[in-house]
Amino acid sequence: MSIHDETEADTRAERIDPVLAAAGWGQNGSKVRREVICPGRIQSGGTRGKGLSADYVLIHKGQKLAVLEAKRAGVSHRSGVGQAKDYATRLGSRYAYASNGLNWYQIDMTTGAEGDMVLPFPTPDELWERTFATRSAWRERFGDVEFETDGGKWELRYYQHNAVNAALEAVAKGDRRILLTLATGTGKTSIAFQIAWKLFQANWNLSGEPTRRPRILFLADRNILADQAYNAFSAFPNGAITRIDPGTIRKNKGVPRNASLFFTIFQTFMTGEGTPVYTHYPPDFFDFIVIDECHRGGAKDESEWRALLEYFEPAAQLGLTATPKRKNNADTYAYFGEPVYTYALRDGIEDGFLTPFKVRQMASTIDEYVYDGTDDVVAGEVEKGEGFTESDFNTRIVIQERELSRVREFIGQMDQRQKTLVFCATQDHAALVRDLINQVKDSNNPNYCHRVTADDGAIGEQHLRDFQDNEKTIPTILTTSQKLSTGVDARNVRHIILMRPIRSMIEFKQIIGRGTRTYDGKDFFTIWDFVKAHENFNDPEWDGEPLTPEPPNGPRTPPQRPEPGDGPDDPGGDDPEDPTREKIVVKLADGTVRKIRYIASTSYWSADGKPISAEEFLKRLFGDLSGLVADEDQLRDLWSDPDNRERFLEQLSDRGYDQARLNDIRQLINAPDSDLFDVLSYVLYTKPPKTRHDRAGSVIDGGVPDADSDLKALLVSILNAYKLHGESELAAGKLSSYLIARFGSVNEGRVRLGGLPAIRAAFRTMQRELYAE
Repeated sequence: MSIHDETEADTRAERIDPVLAAAGWGQNGSKVRREVICPGRIQSGGTRGKGLSADYVLIHKGQKLAVLEAKRAGVSHRSGVGQAKDYATRLGSRYAYASNGLNWYQIDMTTGAEGDMVLPFPTPDELWERTFATRSAWRERFGDVEFETDGGKWELRYYQHNAVNAALEAVAKGDRRILLTLATGTGKTSIAFQIAWKLFQANWNLSGEPTRRPRILFLADRNILADQAYNAFSAFPNGAITRIDPGTIRKNKGVPRNASLFFTIFQTFMTGEGTPVYTHYPPDFFDFIVIDECHRGGAKDESEWRALLEYFEPAAQLGLTATPKRKNNADTYAYFGEPVYTYALRDGIEDGFLTPFKVRQMASTIDEYVYDGTDDVVAGEVEKGEGFTESDFNTRIVIQERELSRVREFIGQMDQRQKTLVFCATQDHAALVRDLINQVKDSNNPNYCHRVTADDGAIGEQHLRDFQDNEKTIPTILTTSQKLSTGVDARNVRHIILMRPIRSMIEFKQIIGRGTRTYDGKDFFTIWDFVKAHENFNDPEWDGEPLTPEPPNGPRTPPQRPEPGDGPDDPGGDDPEDPTREKIVVKLADGTVRKIRYIASTSYWSADGKPISAEEFLKRLFGDLSGLVADEDQLRDLWSDPDNRERFLEQLSDRGYDQARLNDIRQLINAPDSDLFDVLSYVLYTKPPKTRHDRAGSVIDGGVPDADSDLKALLVSILNAYKLHGESELAAGKLSSYLIARFGSVNEGRVRLGGLPAIRAAFRTMQRELYAE
């Protein structure tokens, strides 16, 4: 067989695999495996963008030492160099290789040295020595401990593997302050578990000798976070895990000591009878401490929590955070140092591990308010001409009709069956919004919407647990002030409603993270922004580059006074209400209520990590379409054939224009009842779009070509479905469904209509007529 006849599978099996086996790969604990790096960006209709898979990942002692990209023997061995470098960068591998089985190319990702190489291929031990010039006994001991995957039921994602190894490498070097920065929803608790697992199984401890199990403390600032972590560590042996809480302390008549993993919250640790609970342990009791959500106050100089961490100064301390270094959490980075590994929100979205989102920017005529004497002042004092901006509402002034108009706006546009979080200005505001939602909802369930704030205590915690349970649909909506901005592991959140200004970039990212967790059938989630929080996307501190702010056109006038939010982010609870200051309560006159109007615009998360409007998508679509089709005739030819049309739509999807976004562009040009062909023709050639009804009607009225009565009736039924539901009804795969619906089976339809070739030919001829002009 000529090398030009070989497939890539042939080259791998007959040329590359034997070379790796001869070098000892796949033997004596080393591993060779094909790795799915990421599944690809989540798109509409349950589809995904292009995923990434490495042909060979070479693993030794728990480290991914090299990536090898294979190509068939008939092409250049250098064809895979770009992929190999990309994959090695993602996986944190020192070496990248490319080969066609005949020739080999090597890249050192650390020094940048690269070039052709001659065989033999390096052995696992040789590659280990090249990767790690400095020996470390603990690195090798950690490598000897397999990851805990529940018997292979799941695998670490590539970035989780990188984070675990980066933290353990820091431990092996003797570092005592370690920071991991990973976006919300990427599995920081799972990462902490794997780190603890390896430390535990390797008998690492502060003595430097593997003589005993470590004592590991997991610190959180909320019970729900500590509970989630405690449950996630169930693979550890019975008796290895304990809680440090008032009940356990009372039962033991003192703090628990006989365990390896301890879980508690800061509030418990810092209280106690006489002296704080944490002082009941010697300063060197814990070997390793994990501080969850460490940006929320644990490292602040002025915080009591800082005293706690400094008390346990001998321990190695690992901070987990979702927020990159910012002015509001600089002290966290000053305490822990720069992160040993970072995985950003936009990386998670583009890789397909997090759910993308769109932002509905809601501007209204009552975003600001000036008292003119016509409205009723129910409580408090206000002078004529006094003005109020977003930061004043529900803190200084309450206008119930304004809040009701906002509730009606989002409730009327969203699917009311989908789980939703509403962020309000205060706990009182959260109660008001809860009541308004329950007054206007379609559901007849009295528990449809509940408030979860600090004041709601145990009953609020139960509402939250019910909300997090994906098997339960009630409560469907939760209102809150600060309490749910972090640590809520609810995977099926579809809407986030912002009804208060966002205090800081840290808080903004945390709130966005409430919706990014993936769930079956969840293509995106929607942020309903009533408070101009979308302007945070234009900040250089967001994941993307800064953009020029483009607020929606409408009646809103930008506030002249600065909004709050320049101070430190909230330490974890709800804002205390100020009982000493009477709030102004205004009831709007009927005429004022009738004048309230809303204008909305939508933006999306683009492929390059930036928020982008539908108008910008339109411009990009024009450019990308121009590169795919030469002229209108070619577009018509592509679209008229169902197979070519499907391939063309796949090309558009790969470029970031999935069905949902194309449908939004259909709305943008005011052609909701038009075929997507007409939308694309308008974008490219400014041709006035026809409706699907007009296109189908012209074919039906002209006589469906080359069809007898039964066949014509079938084609007319397809065209009628097309008028209602669009071009998806014309896909080649739909034809059998129509035959079954009309004749009971495909075979009966074939007999009645003269055979499948004739049916398919008529189906295609009808589509050529449909798009003839």
